[in-house]
Amino acid sequence: MYPVSRLAAVREATANAGLGALLLTPGPDLRYVTGYDALQLERLTCLVVPAAGEPFLVVPRLELPAAEQSPAARLGIEFVAWEETEDPYALVARRLGQVERVGVADRMWALQSLRFRAAMPGTEQVLAGSVLRELRMRKSPAEKAALAEAAAAIDSVHELIPQLLKPGRTEREVGRDIADAIIASGHARVDFVIVGSGPNGASPHHELSDRVIQPGEPVVIDIGGTMPSGYCSDSTRMYCVGEPPADFLAYYGVLKRAQEAAVAHVRPGVTCESVDAAAREVIAEAGYGEYFIHRTGHGIGLETHEEPYIVSGNTEPMQPGFAFSVEPGIYLPGRHGARIEDIVICGETAGERLNHTTRELVVV
Repeated sequence: MYPVSRLAAVREATANAGLGALLLTPGPDLRYVTGYDALQLERLTCLVVPAAGEPFLVVPRLELPAAEQSPAARLGIEFVAWEETEDPYALVARRLGQVERVGVADRMWALQSLRFRAAMPGTEQVLAGSVLRELRMRKSPAEKAALAEAAAAIDSVHELIPQLLKPGRTEREVGRDIADAIIASGHARVDFVIVGSGPNGASPHHELSDRVIQPGEPVVIDIGGTMPSGYCSDSTRMYCVGEPPADFLAYYGVLKRAQEAAVAHVRPGVTCESVDAAAREVIAEAGYGEYFIHRTGHGIGLETHEEPYIVSGNTEPMQPGFAFSVEPGIYLPGRHGARIEDIVICGETAGERLNHTTRELVVV
């Protein structure tokens, strides 16, 4: 999952970007390069990847055992432990020497970025994501397998949901049961649970509430978590408690065709925005264009939302290995809403769905 060759590729990309080094603190960037899922603390942990020279990992002395037990220990990099009375920012600056520009982790705390700025006052900071994006967007075979494992795990949770949705239960009660099922399916962490019943389904990122689910109401279930591998799941399916409303059925068929059209459009060379357009055109032609209020999708990997984004204006051509959601939605304020979401990987000739539960409306 975290090959030594990746570190070499990152160092080459750093040099090609004209940076003196990358500074990667705990978060998805550090985990992508080393496999180390380090704690985000006020004490500095930082992988330093010079464009010229050997990388090293600066860690607090008390975190050294955890670092040595992580996949980072297999990469042959030097671990530099610092004591409580030391200034780790000055330590990095001394070892790195004078550099004009560094890339800092996209998720680096402002506390840490400002401390680095004080320790290296003549050094410009840019986002490390500009260097890592090309590498992170194209998933390796091991990453694809990890995403497929995550998708299968979240699919198994969707299979259980008809047993959990009952009239008279609240969204929060159903959400708690779903969260338990996400962990039971093999996920290490629950990232989100959306249970949007009736009019709450018209809010794409609705939070769980104490609203009681009523008979005849559509329910949006959007769920995801992080697997022990670090790779994420994300899938939305639609349910209805009893007979669905006629106006809902009228646009659910449109939504299903839109999602199928977007997935069918995926192949190397087409732009990210054209996948968005493939879904949007179906919905607009049916008269629901104003009710599709978000992008069609987002990349996924070590983060639930990462590049590439499937949205108008993104002219990035699809490449084999791109992994992303396809999740068009239609939302009628005050009434109900619907979204269908699968994770898709761009293959050598076409897109491949990783989620395989039914995309039909499930009536319970």
